[in-house]
Amino acid sequence: MLKIEDLHVAYGPVEVLHGINIDFHESRIVTVLGSNGAGKSTLLKTISGILKPKMGVILFEGVSINALDPSKIASLGVVHIPEGRHIFPNLTVKENLLLGGYFRNTKENKETLDFVLKLFPILKDRLEQKGGTLSGGEQQMLAIGRGLMGKPKLLLLDEPSLGLAPKVTSEIFKVIRHLAQEEGVLVLLVEQNARKALDIADEGYVLVLGRCVLNGNSKELKENEEVKKLYLGGKNV
Repeated sequence: MLKIEDLHVAYGPVEVLHGINIDFHESRIVTVLGSNGAGKSTLLKTISGILKPKMGVILFEGVSINALDPSKIASLGVVHIPEGRHIFPNLTVKENLLLGGYFRNTKENKETLDFVLKLFPILKDRLEQKGGTLSGGEQQMLAIGRGLMGKPKLLLLDEPSLGLAPKVTSEIFKVIRHLAQEEGVLVLLVEQNARKALDIADEGYVLVLGRCVLNGNSKELKENEEVKKLYLGGKNV
């Protein structure tokens, strides 16, 4: 579904991703770990077309999407839910959701809206409420729901637990696992909570200063001493 080969990305003259390679293989959920400034968000922005690569190729379903506009990439089934939610605060919950399916027809949107409201029943009670009046957790549910309105084949999730209470984080991760295991959606997850991410992921990649320094299945990464030290709160080794 997604294969990235020798990806280099720059902001002007400054290169921030240096030869990234990612392949989903048989994985349903792949997580990308790394500290602030490692290049995780840049990676997602490049896949979704917001940034253009300096070098390398991004293949989605075997076809290069490097040169496509973000709207075209989204219509192919690659949906990006950015860090910070970026909902439309002055639009209602329903309006926010329907914007996520702007390139689909009314009947398809109605069916998908019903599905989203089953996943996040609290949004059903907030449909006519403005997005900006929701709690942080509800806004994150709205951001994910808006993304799902586009019927993604691949969901790019950037820091979905940022600023959320542990209970809400658990609910969000339960939904992510359900989408991957029951609905057939592939997920590329960037997440500060490395333990939570590795608990649901099949495979993970560790970025340091724009380079992939480690990858493996989630069990291997959870047992890796360097990963424990840097991301899982293990003692210095």
